[in-house]
Amino acid sequence: MKLKSLRFLIVPGLLTLGLAFVTITAFAQDSGPKPAKAPSKANLIKYDANGDHQLDEVETAKMKADAREKRAATQAEKLAKYDTDHDKKLSKDEAAVMKADQELAKQAKLAAKTTDRN
Repeated sequence: MKLKSLRFLIVPGLLTLGLAFVTITAFAQDSGPKPAKAPSKANLIKYDANGDHQLDEVETAKMKADAREKRAATQAEKLAKYDTDHDKKLSKDEAAVMKADQELAKQAKLAAKTTDRN
């Protein structure tokens, strides 16, 4: 009688431990490093100087430098347009105005897209 009652305790316990082990190993496998993202076709055409259809370190550095420059230019444009107190930062009110303008532009673009379809 005691063996049957122990079996009812041991079996669910072992199943629970097994499930916990499987769950932990599944999450451990997902946490590995992600593979490097391949460049888009447009970036490959633009930055592949040696024509080997791959970006080497120098070409990748050039692509990243251009992206940084573009990001800095965009930030400067936003500051020039929306920084009304000229403190080189966007306050909450200034950011709200910027977001409202972006939403209007998004809606206008969507409206133009839907009229083009008809």
